[in-house]
Amino acid sequence: MSTQPPAGPAASAAADPRHAIETVFRLESPRVIAGVARIVRDVGIAEELAQDALVAALEQWPRDGVPDNPGAWLMTTARHRAVDLVRRRENYARKLAEIGRATETTAPPEEPADPEDIDDDLLRLVFTTCHPVLSPEARTALTLRLLGGLTTAEIARAFLVPEPTVAQRIVRAKRTLATRNVAFEVPYGPDREARLGSVLDVIYLIYNEGYAATAGDDWLRPSLCEDALRLARVLSALMPKEPEVHALTSLLEFQSSRTAARTGPDGAPVLLRDQNRRRWNRMLIARGIRALARADATAAGAPGPYALQAAIAACHAHAYTYEETDWRSIATLYGLLAARSPSPVVELNRAVAVSMADGPAAALAIVDPLTAEPALNGYHLLPSVRGDLLARLGRTAEARAEFERAAGLARNERERELLLRRAAEA
Repeated sequence: MSTQPPAGPAASAAADPRHAIETVFRLESPRVIAGVARIVRDVGIAEELAQDALVAALEQWPRDGVPDNPGAWLMTTARHRAVDLVRRRENYARKLAEIGRATETTAPPEEPADPEDIDDDLLRLVFTTCHPVLSPEARTALTLRLLGGLTTAEIARAFLVPEPTVAQRIVRAKRTLATRNVAFEVPYGPDREARLGSVLDVIYLIYNEGYAATAGDDWLRPSLCEDALRLARVLSALMPKEPEVHALTSLLEFQSSRTAARTGPDGAPVLLRDQNRRRWNRMLIARGIRALARADATAAGAPGPYALQAAIAACHAHAYTYEETDWRSIATLYGLLAARSPSPVVELNRAVAVSMADGPAAALAIVDPLTAEPALNGYHLLPSVRGDLLARLGRTAEARAEFERAAGLARNERERELLLRRAAEA
């Protein structure tokens, strides 16, 4: 008889059901909230019902075991509670009972069959939370909370603003959507166009949180990247004449192509210059090239911010080695992006490209003024970039101090380890 312990996710879940519950809920909560919101037509109530399903799981799974399909269990539990809730609304009892019976027997398709008739709860959730009755900041914060499953702290980190500010935005946004009776739907015509910019920004922020997690033990959160990329592809089918939709899709395809090479066997981050480019996904690169071509073909004027970022990503994708990278073109593209959408973060990225094209001294002249930018106060990548430039200039003591400062600001454990290792090397 074998004495080997059970292995795999099921064994891990059985050994620690509470950890399994937390992991599953973080992954599945966006779908649960979106599915329930279609029933109750209120994103705030939908989030509460999803939390109720979590409480039920915390009570039952440690006793009965983790179900074979935990995500479906959470969805079913939340939907049953949603149906019970709407049935109690006397004036709508008959109609909502019919909706309840339908949702118990029919699951929404994962992808829309007809681009003009989207039946995708996650996409409905994005457009609902990006309604113009909300401020741009509230739209993004709420969608990241509900669709991305991010905590308030993670959203604050993404926005570079205090946590209480984000918490207030989320509470007020849910209240506004409820009091204004905002429909849970994908809009058509001018309303859709008006919300598109916010939707693209939200999808991009969700992807970025998955691409380089702001906190936790893992540097990557692939499920967020997959959801964001899927939504971008759906939007491309829905809006074939919108260049920035294709551009965002292209950017995410290029970024996703590097996923397998961005971490080592132990999960530690691998910097761009050290990545094994044979592990880059050539199929995703080809998809990125095609999407960028569609963006160029549909553009009527100057390229938008996502088109410029996709062009930068394409430069990296076309280089088979780090040394072959066309850094001068990348620096030029970042200059155009800084003029089109100025921000301290764009300037920091431009400095990195300039350092490769014109040397670290030229880049340090760009980075040093950024240390006075309030928006970058507490942003760990600023001292990280500065430390790299100082190290290349031979100013090792200063570089070590900057890497240590960056490690102190980083909230992701993997990134902190990388920065401390770089400090030791300096």
